[in-house]
Amino acid sequence: MKRSIFGVLIVLTFVTVCIAAAPTLTFKYSDVHANKTAVETDTYGVNNAGVIAGDYVDSAGVQHGMILAGTKLTSVDNKNCEASTGVDGISFYAINSAGTAAGWCTGTSGSFIAFTYAKGKFTTIAFPKALETEATGINDKGDVVGIYFDTNGAQHGFSKIGKKYTSIDVKGDTNADAWGINNAGQITVYAINSAGAYDSFLLTGKKFKNIDNPNAGKTSGLGTIVHTPSNIGDIDGTYYNSAGTEMGWLLHKGKYYDVVDPGGVTRADGLNDKSELVGRYGSGTYGGTGFKATYK
Repeated sequence: MKRSIFGVLIVLTFVTVCIAAAPTLTFKYSDVHANKTAVETDTYGVNNAGVIAGDYVDSAGVQHGMILAGTKLTSVDNKNCEASTGVDGISFYAINSAGTAAGWCTGTSGSFIAFTYAKGKFTTIAFPKALETEATGINDKGDVVGIYFDTNGAQHGFSKIGKKYTSIDVKGDTNADAWGINNAGQITVYAINSAGAYDSFLLTGKKFKNIDNPNAGKTSGLGTIVHTPSNIGDIDGTYYNSAGTEMGWLLHKGKYYDVVDPGGVTRADGLNDKSELVGRYGSGTYGGTGFKATYK
């Protein structure tokens, strides 16, 4: 049976429309600087008001915690943290809608200490009997996630829901890291598998759902690292491709998008519900340049 030309044209037109309507995202990038004299700004978290949490290094080379609302900088130091120019200085990794930030630093004793910070006050976060604790995620309820090191020095993820601490591990993997938590209590977790590559998951209750960027390499040192889960279903993070290059990514409506600042190698860290994410790009003495990206 012959197909009419008219019918073929209808089919081709339908296919063309479907292709044209395929969802995509565009990203607009802008650099973030704590102030005019900062030699480095690291942006890790952003809340729905657009307030950014992270750290910056001043002209003397000292690292400070940072809460940045537009151009208004709140510079934060903790007397229990040692002054540092390295990666272990005080930093905030997430901030919730109430303006409470979660972070950690190297304490004056040389061990990592974790805390939340709000209205000038620090609240210690310490997993019971742990040698060290780091806090990297907080939701609007004040629930906190991060990592701790047990008495044998082994790394585990944890959550603090209300006053209850819970250890988080991935079966078959090691060095679990609970990075972020949304208002539904879903937690992003990554760990290292037997091949030495990163596995990532979204933990809902006791169920781990694999988060695997298809462009990530699968051998030692490569893989997918998950960061922040939003309250509207988006997740961001970083993956290492087969060449070992670090790439930011966003999972939006079931599809992975590369997040690559024009300035160079990019890591995506923080994410809010208003189509904004933050991270770092490039490299430098203190780790690169902070950026904010909006997407639509």
